[in-house]
Amino acid sequence: MKNWAGNLDYSSREVQRPGSVAELAEVVARSPRVKALGSRHSFNRVGDTDGVHVLLDALPRQIEPDSAKGTVRVSGGVSYGELCRTLEAQGLAIHNLASLPHISVAGAVQTGTHGSGVGNQSLAGAVQAIELVRPGGDVATLSREDGDEFLAAVVGLGAFGVVTGLELSVQPSFRMRQRVLEDLPWDRALENFPALVSSAYSVSLFTNYAGDAISQVWLKALDEEPPLAGLFGATAAARPRHPLPDMSAENCTPQMDEPGPWLDRLPHFRHEFTPSKGEELQSEFILPLEHAPAAIEAVRGLADKLAPLLFVSEIRTGAADDFWLSPFYRQQSAALHFTWKPLQPEVEALLPELEGRLRPFGARPHWGKLFSAAGHDWEQLYPRFAGFRSLAAAHDPDGKFRNGLLDSVLGVPAASPR
Repeated sequence: MKNWAGNLDYSSREVQRPGSVAELAEVVARSPRVKALGSRHSFNRVGDTDGVHVLLDALPRQIEPDSAKGTVRVSGGVSYGELCRTLEAQGLAIHNLASLPHISVAGAVQTGTHGSGVGNQSLAGAVQAIELVRPGGDVATLSREDGDEFLAAVVGLGAFGVVTGLELSVQPSFRMRQRVLEDLPWDRALENFPALVSSAYSVSLFTNYAGDAISQVWLKALDEEPPLAGLFGATAAARPRHPLPDMSAENCTPQMDEPGPWLDRLPHFRHEFTPSKGEELQSEFILPLEHAPAAIEAVRGLADKLAPLLFVSEIRTGAADDFWLSPFYRQQSAALHFTWKPLQPEVEALLPELEGRLRPFGARPHWGKLFSAAGHDWEQLYPRFAGFRSLAAAHDPDGKFRNGLLDSVLGVPAASPR
């Protein structure tokens, strides 16, 4: 069994597809090692196991909005595309979306996945409660009233259990428009970086770091926002664009300032189309927003090595949150995302040098994408890292939900037989 990108074969000896939470709980209780898989959109082994994989796609689909409470209850295997269509039909919305809506809600939240916008938290920012199956098969619900346990478990990397449901904040539906700018000079972009990334509800910069200009800037504005006063030296695109210059824009969400509902503007890709390039790899590093211009300049110094391996890089932003292992933990952030060609040995050979360029800026890797586990001072990067490790070990002392990647980051639990 492979992941979405096809770059890894999972290590599980058994795959189960439970049809109910009760069946899932029974599988978890009897299995020495177990991990859940949703849309399999992670590019590393954060979701791998040498035991039993449980697939969530056969669990009952539950999307239960509560307009009076301002929340929606959603089962973990539901995709954001499914969720958004249901919410829009009832005049509701969530605050932000990732670049594609095909990913599962539970997996996206557990790995700290995000969209863009200086005022927009990651997808985990909407979580008000989380339901999970614990090692013994019991089902627990954690909410903000549970304090530290909740703050640790939301971006929990699957270390606290199998997520079967979440309660998310919702808001009234809203309309947006999207436009693309081209050929933004690097010097203008970096000199005006705070104004540039604050110029719309969500802003993304697409580049390969070579040359004198950023190839594309995607601006997703609320319909009521005034039009952008200036273009920062860029040119407005004359027709719809795909982030990759050789690709048709037909699978991208509408552009050219055409107003439309939030769910058809916040993602880059339409739900009904296959997203992105196909086989690809991804990495991403999140760092304090104030360091972004200097960090980008440091990465530009690697342009000759990066460009041959890149499809494209996307620079985004995000608001601070309070989840202990969220890459956005208590910092307004910029995120440097890399969509690599399927050249994994070459990418992995370059990652230590790229990470070395970003380390002085406190860069935190995205948990679901490729990074080097060595060389990161996790306790320095995450002030509550020791607390997370202790709580994860207390919840799962035998390491039922662990794997090689989690052990390399958190250490092997004392009670684990490995």
